[in-house]
Amino acid sequence: MDTLLLVLLVAIPVFVQVLLAAFVHYDATDVGMKNPNRWTAIVFFVPIYGVIVYILARSELSYDPETDPYKGGKVNVHPSRADEVPWDVRDGEETDGENEWNDPVDIDDLEVENGESERNE
Repeated sequence: MDTLLLVLLVAIPVFVQVLLAAFVHYDATDVGMKNPNRWTAIVFFVPIYGVIVYILARSELSYDPETDPYKGGKVNVHPSRADEVPWDVRDGEETDGENEWNDPVDIDDLEVENGESERNE
């Protein structure tokens, strides 16, 4: 009984690895990837991460920058929300771009109560 359990515990993962590698080899040749044998070896020797990396690399092949909706940093806005307040207006105040991130005031610009600069140079 112990040998049967051991064979199953070893045979099933190896069988799954072989199936994944065979699928990747078939798919890589079908998609037209440069080196399907390399992807087969990667998926066979590093099963889980290899498949994830293969799927990510495969999706890069079908990228078409002309059909990218976010090209140029544009954001798609649903037509029902197109008439809402633009993003540059916050809390009812328009920002002029200056000090947009609430940067602290430069230490040279700070003044003491009597009107003199805090730094003595």
